Amino acid sequence: MSRLAEIVADLAAEHAEIDRMIRDLPPEAWDRPTHAPGWAVRDQVAHLAFFDEQAALSLRDPEGFRANARAMRGGDPTEPAYLSKGRAMAPAELLAWWREASSALVRAGTTASEEGRVPWYGPDMSPTSSFTARLMECWSHGLDIEDVIEHERPRTERLRHVAFISYRTRAYAYSVRGMTMPAAEVRVELTGPNGEQWAHGPEAAPDRISGPAEDFCMVCTQRRHVADTDLVIEGEAAAEWMSIAQAFAGPPGQGRQPGQFRPHP
Repeated sequence: MSRLAEIVADLAAEHAEIDRMIRDLPPEAWDRPTHAPGWAVRDQVAHLAFFDEQAALSLRDPEGFRANARAMRGGDPTEPAYLSKGRAMAPAELLAWWREASSALVRAGTTASEEGRVPWYGPDMSPTSSFTARLMECWSHGLDIEDVIEHERPRTERLRHVAFISYRTRAYAYSVRGMTMPAAEVRVELTGPNGEQWAHGPEAAPDRISGPAEDFCMVCTQRRHVADTDLVIEGEAAAEWMSIAQAFAGPPGQGRQPGQFRPHP
């Protein structure tokens, strides 16, 4: 199995977990606030539906995607059109939108080439990176929902994809803020959900980050403040990175405040 095929299959599995989490939600739960300021559960689902649609479009019609991206930049940044669309839908209708968008993206992935580049809201990416980014978004927005409803998704080895893209976007976190990244390399040593050991970066690097892979992914997707995790941070370069880490495309995110969540018991 190619790396792209593996990631597409894992994305489909993440979609299945989201489906199990939201398909039986009572109507009032769709309007429950999440920890993303101003966003309810329905907004998280609408976000996933819209950007899965756009990811599929970027594969089959790059110029059409670029036109949509330009139009989006000219719209209301506080309430994108996709949020208004999702807020006008009944829960069953919104669920159907997300299901069709996510399924269409997976179908596009099964026939996509691993070669070339596809456009996105940040730098252009390889198709493999594009699907890795969609898996990261599915996992992180799913976490926003999971945090406020009575459901716990199983932790799986699929988190390795989120850890990988989180490590690879260190330079992006600096560039999107107009900052200069330190020359110092950072070693990342993580423990996966089932005890797997995942490492990135030079083994001899003095700056180091170690601890649960989920904690690293939550910090890099800005779902937890580093103070609310069990990560061990060594060195100024590592500490600075964890203070601005951002694995997703777009302007600098607000992140979470220390004390919003408790570290693992």
